[in-house]
Amino acid sequence: MKRLIGSTLLLATLCAASPPDPKLVEEHSFEVPGSADFLAVDGDTVWATNRGRVEQWSTEGKKATVEVPRPCGAMAAAYGSLWVANCTGGNLYRIDLKTAQVQAIIPTGIGNPKGETNVVAGAGSIWVPSEDAGKVARVDPATNKVIASIEVEPHTHYLAFGFGALWAVSNPSQLLQKIDPKTNKVSRTLKVDLAPGFLAAGEGAVWVQEQGVGTVARIDPKKVKVTGRAKVGEKLAYGDIDTGGGAVWLRTTEDQTFVAIDPKSLEVVVRAGKPVGSGALRYTPSGIWTSAHDIKTMSWWAEPAPKAD
Repeated sequence: MKRLIGSTLLLATLCAASPPDPKLVEEHSFEVPGSADFLAVDGDTVWATNRGRVEQWSTEGKKATVEVPRPCGAMAAAYGSLWVANCTGGNLYRIDLKTAQVQAIIPTGIGNPKGETNVVAGAGSIWVPSEDAGKVARVDPATNKVIASIEVEPHTHYLAFGFGALWAVSNPSQLLQKIDPKTNKVSRTLKVDLAPGFLAAGEGAVWVQEQGVGTVARIDPKKVKVTGRAKVGEKLAYGDIDTGGGAVWLRTTEDQTFVAIDPKSLEVVVRAGKPVGSGALRYTPSGIWTSAHDIKTMSWWAEPAPKAD
């Protein structure tokens, strides 16, 4: 793996008056047959959802395949396992990260069978939107059983965990909900802008895609208030979001493949790649993974290797 992309971004953000040169970010793209979409990082590899399966890839090629009837939404890699929502059957697959074997199939229900959803880990549990009417299931990885069903706003499909809480978004209600894992109840809510989608918790805040207006909202996790917005483009439909390395990383569908946002100034400091349609993104300390299922590729983005003297 090449050197840290985040360090270049952070240094440039702190020391330069203008955005860093996009040439500092080099794309290594490879073909992935099918429709590779949502991603979960596993060390130097990444797991991707595909048609009828999830696959483990490195920059050298495919390492493993596990059959899942219809994997959907963003996955979680935690507690030695990959946790995958299966939209056909409405259950949660648990896959051993070392052996690539199915360990359990847990009946949870899936709140959005269309597939725009996600599974997250936190507070010793796995969390999955389980009913479109407004439920989130909490799964104990020690027993593979649902230990709580949390009442939330109808059509809550998007989750993130951070700052000691579960964060959940209902798109049609434009509502962010803060859930206390000690009580399994919503403790605070916040109205956000048009068509909120995927969200992330990190770099000092909770970050919500406001897909209908092309912004990313920065939310104070204690006060549960918007403290600013980053304007990215006209809209952010079908994108993805992650945090790490001193930045907020956003997969886009128009203008470029992804952007990096300075979490303090809210400036877009990197715009990388050409528009390649819908896909996902995940940050690692060595670089960025993106998928582009419309053109059947995945990409690894990192600094170019130093030239030999």
